[in-house]
Amino acid sequence: MRAERNGQRRASLGTVLLLGLGLALGGCGGSGLGSSGLGGSDLLGSSSAAGSGDKPAAAGGGLAAAAANETPCPDIEVRNGAATLMIGSKPGEGEPSPLDVRYQGTIVRLARECHLNAGLLTIKVGVEGRIITGPAGIPGTVNVPLRITVMHDAIQPKTVVSRFATIPVTVNSPVDRVTFTHIDRDIAFPAPNPISLIDSYVIYVGFDPLGARQQKKPTRKRRVAPRARS
Repeated sequence: MRAERNGQRRASLGTVLLLGLGLALGGCGGSGLGSSGLGGSDLLGSSSAAGSGDKPAAAGGGLAAAAANETPCPDIEVRNGAATLMIGSKPGEGEPSPLDVRYQGTIVRLARECHLNAGLLTIKVGVEGRIITGPAGIPGTVNVPLRITVMHDAIQPKTVVSRFATIPVTVNSPVDRVTFTHIDRDIAFPAPNPISLIDSYVIYVGFDPLGARQQKKPTRKRRVAPRARS
C-alpha cells in the first residue's frame, strides 16, 4: 500500500510543483492547494485548477513546509471508491440504475492547513465538491454525506481521527449544477515526535452514504420493567 502511494506521489510531482509555482506568483490570495499556512478565507479560494477535469486537485506533503508557518502537513487525497456519490429516486436502496440517478456528487478540490502548538497538531481541511442532476433529477435539497479521516499509514494502518459531516446542497431546477464547500476546522491530535514522521500520515476524504444511514438509526430506549408491588 505504502509503495503504491509513493509511486502515485512521484507521478504527480510535476503537477504539484506547477501548482506551487502558481501560488508563489499569486501571493496570499492563492487557492490554498499544497499549503499549510494560508488564512481560512483562502483555504479554497479561486484557482485555475478548479474545473480543469474530473480528477480532484490535492495537496502534496512536500510543499506543506513552504507556507508561512513551516508546519509539515500530511498528504490529502480522495479515498478509493469514495470519489463519487450516486443518489436515486429512492434514497437508501443502494446504487441506482443509470436512468434512476437523481443527483451525482463529485469531489473537485482538496486543501489543508496545519498548525503545531504545544505538541498538538491542528488541521483545517477544505473540500470543494459538485452536485449535478441526473436523468431523474428534480429540484430539492441534497444532504451530502462526507467523511474526513486521518490515517497513520504504517505496516498496520491506524485511524487517528474520523469525522463525519452532512452538507445540505440546494438544487434549484431539474437540470442543475451546484458547487458546495465544506471546511472542517477542528481536526486535532497529538503530533508524532519528531514531527517529520507526519509524512507517514494521510488525510482521506470521501463520500460516506453508509455513515449517513448509520447517523439516522434511532437510538433504542431500554424498557424498564415495572417494580413488583409488595
